[in-house]
Amino acid sequence: MSSPGDQPGPKTAGVSAGVRLLGAGDIRGIAGRLGVRPTKKLGQNFVIEQGTVRQIAALAGVIPGDVVLEVGPGLGSLTLALLEAVVAAAGPAGAGKLRGTAGGAGARVAPEGPGPVPVRLVAVEIDPVLAAELPKTIAGRAPDLAGRVTVLTADALAVGEREIGAPAPTVLAANLPYNVAVPVVLHLLAALPSLLRGVVMVQAEVADRMCAGPGSRVYGIPSAKLAWYAGVRPAGTVPRTVFWPVPNVDSKLVAFTRRDPPPTTASRAEVFAVIDAAFGQRRKTLRAALAAWAGSPARAEEALRAAGVDPGARGEALSVTEFAKIAQFGN
Repeated sequence: MSSPGDQPGPKTAGVSAGVRLLGAGDIRGIAGRLGVRPTKKLGQNFVIEQGTVRQIAALAGVIPGDVVLEVGPGLGSLTLALLEAVVAAAGPAGAGKLRGTAGGAGARVAPEGPGPVPVRLVAVEIDPVLAAELPKTIAGRAPDLAGRVTVLTADALAVGEREIGAPAPTVLAANLPYNVAVPVVLHLLAALPSLLRGVVMVQAEVADRMCAGPGSRVYGIPSAKLAWYAGVRPAGTVPRTVFWPVPNVDSKLVAFTRRDPPPTTASRAEVFAVIDAAFGQRRKTLRAALAAWAGSPARAEEALRAAGVDPGARGEALSVTEFAKIAQFGN
């Protein structure tokens, strides 16, 4: 009798073996064999419920030609669900072209003739033990897709186009450690202009801040800076019971779609400096909060009035477009 982790994913014509997702027993078994004890330092809470990883993979919306970037794959729960979605995305016409070569995980395989371009997945894992094990898990549970996967042992806060290589990632999917979730997303959006959309699982409170709009009690630096790059929306709630070990908080899913930044002659760094200053002293009016940034309260007021912003307003009332105007007139 097979365990839940041994149930095959959807089969598609041309793929001889399905994708077998990991179940709770599989995850604990791999961790035990490796001597891995999840650590708070690395934010390691492994997803043990298949419905959750399938939900994330579905929200990622993988289509032929995508390059999926997964951050923090851990033991491979979400990785396998994303590969399952790859099979579905290829469809009958493209599934036969998905197979990798004898090069194994990490091989970069070119499309075989005409037809849909196969999806590629890049997994960035900071833990060297987990990074070394992931290709073996993929080879055992998604053998026909192993050649489509590259595993990088690296810190997501330090990777960019050079480290990931070509073709560049178009989709981000990740279960992010709570303590670095916002910095990772902001870094990747800045370092990888090719990222068009994505979905991340983060602590519920972090998700609320990421998705908040002007006027919200939790609107702040993460909200405004993310709005520079993308439209961000809540995409679902995840109970703490789907993780091992069980964290002390619930999680939420956040989806984003890249868009053009607001029109301004100011650079991104200049706009972000205004955002940092505005929220550095939340209780002060913008005239006072931006005084150091502008050089004096009077100069701050000049920039604010030129941008059409009330000097008596506070940072939480402003959109990223208004911050961009202030940065432009403050130069």
